[in-house]
Amino acid sequence: MNTPTAYFEGLARWKPLEIVFWLVLVGLFFVPGVNLPLLSQIIIWGLFAMSLDLLLGYRGILTMGHAAFFGIGAYTAGYLGKFGWTEPISALFLAAAIAAAVGLLAGRLVRSLGGIALLMVTLGLNLILYDFVLRSTELTGGDDGLQGVVIGQVLGMFKFDLYGKTAYLYSLAVAFLMFLIARALVKSSFGLALLGARENIPRMIMLGAPVGKDVSAAFAIAAAMAGVAGALLTQTIQSVSPDALSFQRSADVLVILILGGTARLYGGFVGAFVFLFLRDWLAQLNPVYWYFWIGLLLVVVVAFFRKGIVPSLGVLFTRMQKKRGTDERTPNRAAL
Repeated sequence: MNTPTAYFEGLARWKPLEIVFWLVLVGLFFVPGVNLPLLSQIIIWGLFAMSLDLLLGYRGILTMGHAAFFGIGAYTAGYLGKFGWTEPISALFLAAAIAAAVGLLAGRLVRSLGGIALLMVTLGLNLILYDFVLRSTELTGGDDGLQGVVIGQVLGMFKFDLYGKTAYLYSLAVAFLMFLIARALVKSSFGLALLGARENIPRMIMLGAPVGKDVSAAFAIAAAMAGVAGALLTQTIQSVSPDALSFQRSADVLVILILGGTARLYGGFVGAFVFLFLRDWLAQLNPVYWYFWIGLLLVVVVAFFRKGIVPSLGVLFTRMQKKRGTDERTPNRAAL
């Protein structure tokens, strides 16, 4: 019997590929000679992109100022580490709380906006914050950023090392926890309400859904996760610069999400792997014009994988399964 309870239980059930995905990330830690600092960056960017996906993919809110929340988390962790609060996990909670509070205010400000107006307002808020950080030299360090950030041992036992071992496992553990929270949200009635509003806002209003409150809540949750990603970056590299909340970072995370695919929590991680791996490789080949190839890749993905890499692979996998099922049901005429 297809009851609502059975439906949500089916949504919450883990698929084999999901388990394999996280096991691969754990297994990479044990690969000899692997670039753990780069993998840590990929995981952090993947978490950042996943937070944006909650707004863009599941609610249909296109924002160009998502780096503001990332930067708030980064500077929060930087200030704490610079002025004596070196315990990393509690700093993550505080960074998430501050970013969530700002995200809630931003959500209330823009929840009645859409289209170009929404883009301009979110971009404007991001640029205002970025300009404030650049100008407030005594407070933020200006172009030089915050220096002298000290991060203590994780759980009082694991010290951040030059090889990035602690940073990788720490980033992976935090990203997995954030993923579990995001997964539970998008597969709940709240997630379905977000998808419904994305497809047809008037109908959701007729059904009595609190569309405006959902926007504020989605902004707060996405901002909290972006703040955690920013704090992770600060803690793993033990410094923070204004680039953490620049427009370029907002544009990059949007490119990452488009590459990986929206409305797929794994899309951000896959897009981050493709983007950062290619960026690192192409920058070694040509430090000046490497962004040209990233742009070309984006054009190719949009042209041939219009929904992004993960959704397109999902469609291909489904077609292959259907074709295999059809072949198994078709009688072998040669044997008759």
